[in-house]
Amino acid sequence: MSKTKEAKRVTTHVLQEMKASGQRISMITAYDYSLARLVDGAGIDVILVGDSASNVMAGHEPPLPITLDQMIYHACGVVRGCERALIVVDLPFGTYQGNTKLALSSAIRIMKESGAHAVKLEGGREVAGSVERILSAGIPVMGHLGLTPQSIYKFGTYVVRAKEEAEAQRLREDAKLLEEAGCFAIVLEKIPAALATEVARSVSIPVIGIGAGAGVDGQVLVLHDMLGINKEFNPRFLRRYADLHHIITDAVGNYISDVRSGDFPNTEEQY
Repeated sequence: MSKTKEAKRVTTHVLQEMKASGQRISMITAYDYSLARLVDGAGIDVILVGDSASNVMAGHEPPLPITLDQMIYHACGVVRGCERALIVVDLPFGTYQGNTKLALSSAIRIMKESGAHAVKLEGGREVAGSVERILSAGIPVMGHLGLTPQSIYKFGTYVVRAKEEAEAQRLREDAKLLEEAGCFAIVLEKIPAALATEVARSVSIPVIGIGAGAGVDGQVLVLHDMLGINKEFNPRFLRRYADLHHIITDAVGNYISDVRSGDFPNTEEQY
């Protein structure tokens, strides 16, 4: 696949312009060079090197086990595969909570060692100090509210968040706090659509939804989920745009059959 030389790099400023003009922002995860190159070439606006790599790449159920070194490894491959997309990297669990100095050093490592463009971290007022300290070093920060997977053991469930008014009000306040702290965007995960729409209209920065309805400024999905590689995960918000599970399974099965029958390689596939 040839990649256009004229592709304009997406920046945090470009995302702000997109929100102002009403143009929806497309965001997707990627964890390696090959798939990052494909989604970048397709014209995606933002690539998230998510800590969901812990799930889809390493087979862990929660994202907690992935390390900073592993996130940097994945981010390096993604950066090498991209010419256009803004690349955001999750700060993994344990690298920013409750320790602003550690948060800053973690973010600096990601930026210096991978060449990514921004970091993302989960939480509102409880991580405000870390957000501000990272921003003080000139590193762009994306926030994440609603269902925050790194806190799944606190929640105890993956159900929709902020359905009760007290939690909804806290989310509204945290979104304003993150905006005022200097975050360039916020992800809202698995919250009522009406609340997400309200929050997106109340802040001047882009709001990206996942399971948060259509009234926000953009959407994000996990690549392996939307391509149908992962068949076990079936939330309401997921739309599968391909069925690579069956395509890959059938292709490998045909390869095995051809090897066993002696059909592969044929005379034209030899030197």
